[in-house]
Amino acid sequence: MGEDVDTRKINHSFLRDHNYVTEGCLDIITTSNADIISTVEFNHTGELLATGDKGGRVVIFQREPECKNEPCSQGEYNVYSTFQSHEPEFDYLKSLEIEEKINKIKWLPQQNAAHSLLSTNDKTIKLWKISERDKRPEGYNLKDEEGKLKDLSTVTSLQVPVLKPMDLMVEVSPRRIFSNGHTYHVNSISVNSDCETYMSADDLRINLWHLAITDRSFNIVDIKPANMEDLTEVITAAEFHPYHCNLFVYSSSKGSLRLCDMRASALCDKHCKLYEEPEDPSNRSFFSEIISSVSDVKFSHSGRYMLTRDYLTVKVWDLNMETKPIETYQVHDYLRSKLCSLYENDCIFDKFECAWNGSDR
Repeated sequence: MGEDVDTRKINHSFLRDHNYVTEGCLDIITTSNADIISTVEFNHTGELLATGDKGGRVVIFQREPECKNEPCSQGEYNVYSTFQSHEPEFDYLKSLEIEEKINKIKWLPQQNAAHSLLSTNDKTIKLWKISERDKRPEGYNLKDEEGKLKDLSTVTSLQVPVLKPMDLMVEVSPRRIFSNGHTYHVNSISVNSDCETYMSADDLRINLWHLAITDRSFNIVDIKPANMEDLTEVITAAEFHPYHCNLFVYSSSKGSLRLCDMRASALCDKHCKLYEEPEDPSNRSFFSEIISSVSDVKFSHSGRYMLTRDYLTVKVWDLNMETKPIETYQVHDYLRSKLCSLYENDCIFDKFECAWNGSDR
């Protein structure tokens, strides 16, 4: 059953993301262009680039072979495969329309010739396998060339089937569907370094999944208060440490980061470290809470630093220093004088992502 939620005291981004009734007004969900890209993600080698769009499609691009030998050149990417990942759904118990928009894509480390990736919309996470086929078997004993079964009375001798070349075909097949794990909208997924588990985060909870088990997940973070009127912040992003499979970080709408250790307890409600920058009272305004919300957090490849993105800045944090970031980059500082207009047209709620380059520089 749906939960009764009074959103008047919940922060603005959470309210905007969930089209709830509040103060007698109803937000109308407007139809968006299905071709608008909603997320992008390189695989671990950079050879493949996956994009998800608002229409629930995943388009995979492959780097051209001639560009692979020139790492300094801007490689050209062409379409490698396209498939429909999610369809629009309707939750009849909660009278809630679930969009097909792809929120996140994460590649799994490659174990064999095939590639695997996770994609998610607001509620359902899917595991996909992408494989190539450039040969086809010929010379079946019990089937003809069209694949139909032969009359057994006509089979008088046995032959060894052979593989013959064919045009390259990219096959995409669903391997797992992870559903019914979240009450609120999934905002991030992260694959663990053990290559066996991953986590998914929504506004109030983080769940740990095993890649081979679809009907069960473990709740490792739950910040939902007993009384929803006491809710002061929501989870905005979460990511596993690149090397230590027991460590993960999650960010909040209050601009803080919490580093958790799964060895400490099954439910990581108590964080190991809290990264938070004291607010400058002179810069305090009506919009301070909105623009300080961290929309994305990423560990560096070395695992020593964290990169965060809020509305106006990008910050680099050292895992060993919790009091303040070691670097702050002003990205949208010119918008500081236009926050009122941005609030009126909802652009102040736009969420930006961040990423490290391959050398962490």
